Amino acid sequence: MENALIVFQQICIMIFYLAIGLLLFHTKLITLEGSKSLANLLLYVVLPAAVLNSFCVEKSSQRVQMLIVSILGSIGVLGISMLLSHLMFKKDPLNDFGVAFSNAGFMGIPLVTALLGEGAVFYSAGLVAMMGALQWTYGQYLISGDRNDLRPEVVLKNPLVLSLAGGLLIFFLNIPTPAIVKSTLSSIAALNAPLAMIILGVYLGQTNLRRIFADRQLYLASIARLIVIPLLTFLALQLIPAAYSAVYETLFVCSCAPVACNVAVYAQKKNADYPHAVGLICLSTLFALITMPLMMLLL
Repeated sequence: MENALIVFQQICIMIFYLAIGLLLFHTKLITLEGSKSLANLLLYVVLPAAVLNSFCVEKSSQRVQMLIVSILGSIGVLGISMLLSHLMFKKDPLNDFGVAFSNAGFMGIPLVTALLGEGAVFYSAGLVAMMGALQWTYGQYLISGDRNDLRPEVVLKNPLVLSLAGGLLIFFLNIPTPAIVKSTLSSIAALNAPLAMIILGVYLGQTNLRRIFADRQLYLASIARLIVIPLLTFLALQLIPAAYSAVYETLFVCSCAPVACNVAVYAQKKNADYPHAVGLICLSTLFALITMPLMMLLL
């Protein structure tokens, strides 16, 4: 019950952030071009800093084991969500993209931190980085149909993949992190949730709310993302031994998060149905206020 309350409070805070973005857009203090710049800041600086920061810990045999289990678990979690999403929305690329990838970076990390402490972010780093790489390649391919988006060199340019590689080097080589560097990374990483939700608020300000609540496909996609996939993930994660319960809980929290904000960023970039993507994000985020606490009760 306590975890469900923490999740509820955290989502309420995120909705306040979203309201700030909405207000800034309507008062013309942030423009559409400004939101693009903020999205770049989030993708290229803030989220990579959060991933790097999670690896700035002392190496131990237990942490190595936990990391390996978390990466294997992340592959399973992503496999489940991508397969189910493609089966349900094969003819609807934006819904296929949106349902496949949760908001693990922007909402999952803050919730994991609130529930399990900052150290647990270490177990979500692999999932967030793999998800970012797949969104960058497979996600853009779903929207555009352009196979150039699947090239290996495109993956290697992904900031989350680079930050994961850097983090693994720091961790496995036990490279000491100066206090000033660690403090800088922590401060930048703390911008993750506020900045992401403010950007989402700006996106929401450009959207017709009537269209969002009248679109049945958005409801179906939200149910798949917030209920069906988490329940299947819950069952699959039973395979993880009890000794790795922190990994289990971290991956489950990330799987319960709503649609990733990046679907709107990439839809905008690829000139797709941008308002539909925003509607999918906003509706699933709103419903997550109810579903995520319920999922935490299940956990």
